[in-house]
This record gives sequence, structure tokens and C-alpha cells, in this order.
Amino acid sequence: MSTRVLVLLLLLAGILLTTLTVTLVLRPEAPLSIRGLGKYYVVYTRQNTSSPEAVTAIVWDYRGLDTIYETVVLYMAIIGGLALSTTTRKIALKTRIGLTSIARTATRIIVLLIATIAASIALHGHLTPGGGFPGGSALAITAMLIIPVYTLQSLLDQGVSSTRLVAVRGLALTALGLVAVLPVFRGLEAVTNLKFYPSHVAGMLISGSLWFYNLFEFLAVASGFAAVALYLSIPEEFYREEIRGVRGGE
Repeated sequence: MSTRVLVLLLLLAGILLTTLTVTLVLRPEAPLSIRGLGKYYVVYTRQNTSSPEAVTAIVWDYRGLDTIYETVVLYMAIIGGLALSTTTRKIALKTRIGLTSIARTATRIIVLLIATIAASIALHGHLTPGGGFPGGSALAITAMLIIPVYTLQSLLDQGVSSTRLVAVRGLALTALGLVAVLPVFRGLEAVTNLKFYPSHVAGMLISGSLWFYNLFEFLAVASGFAAVALYLSIPEEFYREEIRGVRGGE
């Protein structure tokens, strides 16, 4: 057994032992009543947001500005990672042969299933637990599957590049902000929900702005993580040649 595995097992055992000890010593009791803030969300969430999913309503509607700030922090981290991986020349890799046809066929099926589930998680986030962030994270996994099976160069040849993914992320983030500020042009406060956006479209419940928030968050997160995955898949030798070229130009 390696030292790393042993350390992880000891940490896990320590966490379990600490949790058990605290539970036996303090004997915490489950609350028998709901706090006033909790009662407010339980009573008024469906009325104010037309959404049965209280968590999504709280995240996007009741404290939407806080969520936007958290989203900006995530995108700044992605921008920082992409800035460190920026290249001055076109990426052209030598490896163009992926795995076998059996692996490729299985990957096609898996990618289709993941994309379908990811879209369902995002677009039904106002109805069931989920939303744009977990849906986008799930969709980004498809890029991580395609790269080792079909090779990174095959994606680049199809026009799927980090530059375009970053552009999609920027457009989605802009649309996310527009959803929040559009009500202002009608004389309403920013981040307004049902006063500006419809609760139903063609008989389907969209819970006002919640559906649009989840949609654009889904696109932004998926494209951002996929762009990072593409950069991380570039071999280290390419960056070494890039550094040597920059130093030689100086």
C-alpha cells in the first residue's frame, strides 16, 4: 500500500471518528420547528417565483445578485487559467490517431446520453434539483471524453477551439446579465421575476426568469470548462516550444 493511500485512509478514519465522537458527546437534536426565514421561503416561494424548487428560487431570485457575483468569480478563475495557457501560434499536434472504432462507437453513445441528461438537469432546474451549473459541468465532461478517444487535433480540425468556446462563454454571460437588467427598461427593479417574465410559455411552466438563468448559466459553464479542458490537453512539449520561440524572438 502506497503512502498516499495510507494517508487518505487515515484522514478518512479520523473524520469518521471525529464525527462519531461529536455526535455521541453533544447529542444534537433535530429541530422541531422551522425558523421564520425558512417559513417565508416555504410559504411564498411558489407564489413569488412560480417554482416548486425552492433552492433554485432562492439562488436565482431571492439572492440573485449574490449568485451573479459567485459566477463572476468562477469566470475570473477560468480567464486566469486560459491566460496562463495562451499561445501565440496555431495549435497543430502530431497525434491524430485516436482509439479503436469500438471505443469511438461507445463514446458516441455515452456523449449523447450525457448531453441529454445535462440538458435535462439544466432546463428542469426550476422544477427539480439541478440547474445551469451542474448541467453545464456535466456537459463539459463530454469534451473530456472526446479528447482522449478522438484526440484533441480532431476537435480542432472540426473548428472546436478554446477561442470559440471562450466567445460562447462570453455571450452566455452577457445574456445572463441582460436577463437580470432587462426589467429596468420597463421601470422595474433589476432581477425582477414574474412582474416582467411570464410564468408559462405555450402551457409549459418556466417560472419566469429562472429558466433563462439556468439556460445561459448552462451554456456559460459548459463552454468555460470545455475550453479549460482543451488547453489542459495540449502536450507540455508544445508549451516548451512556445517558450523557446518567445525567448528566441527576444
